[in-house]
Amino acid sequence: MLLYAAADLIWASKIKATADAMGLPARPVRTMEMLEARLADTPDIKALLVDLDKGDEGLALIARLRDPAKGATPTQQRIRILAWGPHVAKDLLQTARDAGANDIMTRGSFDANMEETLLALAGRA
Repeated sequence: MLLYAAADLIWASKIKATADAMGLPARPVRTMEMLEARLADTPDIKALLVDLDKGDEGLALIARLRDPAKGATPTQQRIRILAWGPHVAKDLLQTARDAGANDIMTRGSFDANMEETLLALAGRA
């Protein structure tokens, strides 16, 4: 299962449509409460994709899966995290990496390589 936190409907639709076309299960997480619900009801989460245009909320989602003080279990800490954002937001991209994102991509790179990226995150590359 891939989880994705997109800042707008365009990105959410694109991720969902691409995952569906490749037969990859994917579900949105718009809030911390939704992430908590997915963690509780979804046994095999492979990755969380975070749109850094979500700002502090997106960074909080990353921290939730990395920080034991925020409730992250060892299993949750192993979930891969991909964060993507504007290429001009170098500080924000670095902040996401510092927060625990495994992979960082610019919007353009993520858009151009979405199929391969989703396959890799799902463990099917």
